[in-house]
Amino acid sequence: MEGAMRRPALAARIVRDWRSGDRAGLARCLIAVLAVLAAATFMTSITTGAADASLSSIFRWLSGETDQAMSARDRIIILDIRLPRAVLGMLVGASLAVSGVVMQGLFRNPLADPGLVGVSSGASLGAVLLIVLGDVAFGPLFAVFGFYALPFGAFLGGLATTLLLYRIATRGGQTSVATMLLAGIALGALAGAVTGVLVFIADDKQLRDLTFWGLGSLAGANWTKIAAAGPIILVSLAVVPFLARGLNAITLGEAAAYHMGVPVQRLKNIAVFSVAGATGASVAVSGGIGFVGIVVPHLLRLVIGPDHRYLLPASALLGGTLLIFADMLARTIVSPAELPIGIITAFVGAPFFLWVLLRGRSNMGL
Repeated sequence: MEGAMRRPALAARIVRDWRSGDRAGLARCLIAVLAVLAAATFMTSITTGAADASLSSIFRWLSGETDQAMSARDRIIILDIRLPRAVLGMLVGASLAVSGVVMQGLFRNPLADPGLVGVSSGASLGAVLLIVLGDVAFGPLFAVFGFYALPFGAFLGGLATTLLLYRIATRGGQTSVATMLLAGIALGALAGAVTGVLVFIADDKQLRDLTFWGLGSLAGANWTKIAAAGPIILVSLAVVPFLARGLNAITLGEAAAYHMGVPVQRLKNIAVFSVAGATGASVAVSGGIGFVGIVVPHLLRLVIGPDHRYLLPASALLGGTLLIFADMLARTIVSPAELPIGIITAFVGAPFFLWVLLRGRSNMGL
């Protein structure tokens, strides 16, 4: 009885805090809800498909029961196909969403996104260079890094694009949003043109590999790719929460952040490397999946506000959840064929981006 009385009081307090501008309580509750939702979506993804495997049969098999809860075929499907696909979807979705938050905080604009401003295109170019010219021009790189070479090449491509974009868009400590968007479009087009040349000279085997980059997909997920990209993504995601205070301060301007004791230049360097690492590794294993980095942060910002202490973990959870859900749609909506995830995210993200642009154009000078 007492607990039932407390729940309405808690809900009323959260609503009151939200209306007064103090959304910390709401943010903490939302993060807990998103964690539960992410776990539920993850398990649903593992059990969704043609193979007949329920959660209870999976848990019985994992516990060591020998009652043939799952057949050998179903175990292969679950452990070697669906599980790595769900893990990769969570990692990629979280990295793209968090990269969007960091770029939006760094550029102080909700339209910044690794896919929209050319960072993903640069990362794709780095990976395609290794695929097409790897044996000829980058043999030593493959010899040293092995299967880590592809994420590393994508990381370098994303890093170079991010650094160049920031240098073009920033003058006198101020970042021009219009310049950022236009420069991002130009850099993305340039990277796409070079990628087109590489596709033109690729052989048949390389063309089959490059088809993977077209619209983005998790169809090729396996434990080897997770071992290659996962550490880079996890390190980037682990570093980003330490930037929350600086990103909160930099929303007031770089000069104000500096006077508040924030090492602005170091913050920018760490943010750039984190975005390049997360985006590059994600593109290396999933191809170009757009709009996750703009839709997720903006939706959460409307609910819990701009505090990066809560926005970063919430974006990681929601980004991973949405990408896993999009992957489930991709492999069921046109079954037995599979729809590229990039089509689904574009259908949702493009109208949303236009809405954000039209809603805030009076405040962005566009």
